[in-house]
Amino acid sequence: MEYTHLSEFDIRSGALSMWTPELAADSWQPDDRPLTSVHAGYCASVDPTDPLPGRGRWIGTVFEMDAPLDGPTWRETLRRWHARHEGLRTTVSTESAGEPRRLVAAPTAVDITEDPVAGLTDGTLINEFLCGTLEERLSPLVWPHCLAATVEHADTGDFTVLVAADHSVMDAYSQAILILELRALYREATAGEPSRESVTFGSAADFAVLERASAAELALDSPAVATWREFLADGAMPRFAPHAQRPASAELPQPSVSRRLLDLAELEQVEAALDQVRHRMSVAVFAALAVANQQRFGVDRMRTVMPIATRPDLRWMESMGWFVNVVPVDIDVAPGVGITGAMDQARAALRRSRSANDASWCRVLDLLGVAETPRFGISFLDIRVLPGYELVADLRGRTLRAESYSPDEVFLWVVRAADGLYVSTRYPAGFPAEVMDEFLTAFGHALSSITAAVPAADEGHEVQLTVPAATEPRPSVSTQTPADARALQPDTLRVAVQAG
Repeated sequence: MEYTHLSEFDIRSGALSMWTPELAADSWQPDDRPLTSVHAGYCASVDPTDPLPGRGRWIGTVFEMDAPLDGPTWRETLRRWHARHEGLRTTVSTESAGEPRRLVAAPTAVDITEDPVAGLTDGTLINEFLCGTLEERLSPLVWPHCLAATVEHADTGDFTVLVAADHSVMDAYSQAILILELRALYREATAGEPSRESVTFGSAADFAVLERASAAELALDSPAVATWREFLADGAMPRFAPHAQRPASAELPQPSVSRRLLDLAELEQVEAALDQVRHRMSVAVFAALAVANQQRFGVDRMRTVMPIATRPDLRWMESMGWFVNVVPVDIDVAPGVGITGAMDQARAALRRSRSANDASWCRVLDLLGVAETPRFGISFLDIRVLPGYELVADLRGRTLRAESYSPDEVFLWVVRAADGLYVSTRYPAGFPAEVMDEFLTAFGHALSSITAAVPAADEGHEVQLTVPAATEPRPSVSTQTPADARALQPDTLRVAVQAG
């Protein structure tokens, strides 16, 4: 599954409709549960007068539903989806001083309205219209924080679905799992069946209570704070190849690159080699990036941040929400160490970062007096952790990010997909495209070199190519939990989904 811009997705021509959640004015009720640390800080950073609040902020998903579009049924699908997930019918109030307060609407309060966009049927023009609409309408301060669009393809008897949201109510894992969730809800509504019930649709607001309580316990002598303090010893967040940056207009969007680094045969050879030395794919990815960084830029130390999934219990395994923390990763790779030595260093660095897994990075930076936010980040996703990931590819599923206009941020997303290993990146408009191309090429070569660097398996030895199991004990699973959720243990999710 590629992580890309909507503008890079080829929407087939058809009849476009926007689907908007609606509530009566008196539906909102004050809720004493707090916002998560990152949600509160995010809201505070947004200018309420910005005419384009979604610019550079929204995220989403696009896919093609393998069924004809029936308007009333799709409306009912979206109504059920909002009723199921409290996060989709939650907003904030900024009327009083201090931190924004949470407001929540009842499950039965949300209705969905359809707004056909007459005269717009060309796929390219639809794409442009949607990109502009999402920048105008999506905000962390104004509900609805999630919008949907459909493009009906009468000639093929199916339809394209776009779901876009402000980041405050959705994370990368939510983006991925909503495809099959909406497909299942649509089928249930079509058949007149009730929606599946599950203990795994927990409220993001309940998670926020735990997150804020944990954040309040952090102190300057906490291990996580010490890890971040060492990481920021020079007083600044790390940058990616700052010497290569060139001045550029703030109005220019960041370039985006997506490519397949390894096809499936190549990837399986690498995974077989990793099995021999008991390294996970995430270790190989970070090691290869550190090697590429050393080779292309002559820097022996790669410092970056890594977003991780923070769904600590099965009750949030199928929730819509923003369950993400950020941890520091610091890898030393001296010249001539080679990829096997780099993997040992990367493994040690990733283990050190675990001390910060459950510590709110926003609260840690507050304690350290650091106002700067991360400028260089790397995420890793093993898509095989997602239930039904093979079907997602058949539905042309893509996770989306808004175009960014940052003059100095560089982020990379590496995905272990069903057919190979992919990398996507965005980088400043002033960063030379050829320099990024050379870096990504070096990254791919470093990964490929693992096969030759690690001794082959003994003849007859069966190499198990499975999603790695984490080392922490797994929580007990209720027999009422659906089979797909039982496969998504929180520890496995944290290892395999480093979500942005």
